[in-house]
Amino acid sequence: MKLTSYGAVDGVTGSCHVLEIGNKHVMLDCGIFQGGRTAREKNEADFPFDPAKIDVVVISHAHLDHIGRLPLLYKRGFRGRIISTRPSFELARISLLDSAKLLENEAARANRKRERDEPFVSPLYDDEDVLNTLDLWREFKEYKQRFDVVEGLKATYHDAGHILGSTFIELDLSEGSDSRKLIFSGDLGNVGKPIIHDPQTPPHADAVIMESTYGDRDHRPFSESIDELLDAVAETVARRGNVVIPTFALERSQELLYVLYEAWRDGKLPEHAEIYLDSPMAISATRIFERHPDLYDTEAMALHNAGETPFDFPALHYTRETRDSMKINEIRSSAIILAGSGMANGGRVLHHLRHNLGRSECSVVFCGFQGAGTLGRRIVDGADYVSIYGQNVPINAQIHTINGFSAHAGQKELTDWAKATGAKNIFLVHGEDEAKAHLAEHLRKETQTKSVENLRFDAPVDLLKL
Repeated sequence: MKLTSYGAVDGVTGSCHVLEIGNKHVMLDCGIFQGGRTAREKNEADFPFDPAKIDVVVISHAHLDHIGRLPLLYKRGFRGRIISTRPSFELARISLLDSAKLLENEAARANRKRERDEPFVSPLYDDEDVLNTLDLWREFKEYKQRFDVVEGLKATYHDAGHILGSTFIELDLSEGSDSRKLIFSGDLGNVGKPIIHDPQTPPHADAVIMESTYGDRDHRPFSESIDELLDAVAETVARRGNVVIPTFALERSQELLYVLYEAWRDGKLPEHAEIYLDSPMAISATRIFERHPDLYDTEAMALHNAGETPFDFPALHYTRETRDSMKINEIRSSAIILAGSGMANGGRVLHHLRHNLGRSECSVVFCGFQGAGTLGRRIVDGADYVSIYGQNVPINAQIHTINGFSAHAGQKELTDWAKATGAKNIFLVHGEDEAKAHLAEHLRKETQTKSVENLRFDAPVDLLKL
């Protein structure tokens, strides 16, 4: 009965953990690494295990850093089952197809620049790999539904409150007369956010694998973050500039639309402000949100029942087509542009940054975590200029970072969640070193845990010794 981690152990991306129960191998997530050349090298490297030996992959949620290497796993031999909630599958489908398109575009750009004697670059995976992977996604589970994974392992999904369909996973392991209860947090959501529920209270467990993205800080109240966003918009429009918001397609886009809708409805947006959701994937994800009102929280459900929708109002424009996206860059003032990706490491937001970063009357608003090595992180850290598509772009726009919009729990929420498990052993993943160190110290003081430690890459943990 072993646990081995192959990702998200020295950063916040690449979530990938394998449980061995008898002769069965069960993977928890299979995420892609994000953030520059190092991430690309990690993604291209061989898996340190045989993908063909993985029997089942149990998915926590549909963010690429938790599912983005599934097509690569298939490409290299995996033919087992994939299990998730139904919304996670629907979101994964659009997310993985979009990822394949971006990877193919990156390979095409690299090949156009190659020297005559250099080999052609192949994408990490393509559409066919994605579609073959989706064919393995045969099981969809509800929250609080206990199900068999393999012999010796039963699982239960609980609402993690992170994005639509997100879960933390209760894992009941047995081998002969021995048994252990393990909980994998996936990503835990922040409390008090619109649309989806807060994270559910976890059951008791022997051990916990827990994310630590914001383990070193608490978030400011959500109402204050809304005020800061609306102030940034008002000030920028008054300067006759545009607001660019690098936006994660899953959850963050829908949450921002909800906030902007309420501001528009209540007369809190500048009169001439127009909102553009410039992300085909975010638009598709928004339609998935509309299909699952049963997962809304009380406030969002009340809007739905009253016939209101934050996803369709006069000031909102969806720009799915490339030509419509390009037209946005002709607008010099009063545009609020939501475009992917959330860390500005690809996607249409790069074009909007190229057109607006150099303008002092404009603003760029970051509403989420910016991973090390990403373009967003360089901008937030105060770079004087950045390179976008080979062009050096000066940073003259106003830069705002509003962490209260984060979809991740802060230190207090993480601590409360860990306390509720009563676990004596906590393994930290999915955090940068400083965040993990602060959280570990805090958990040792605030909980009754016997051991708080970081999981290490390819270093098996014997669960029977816990």
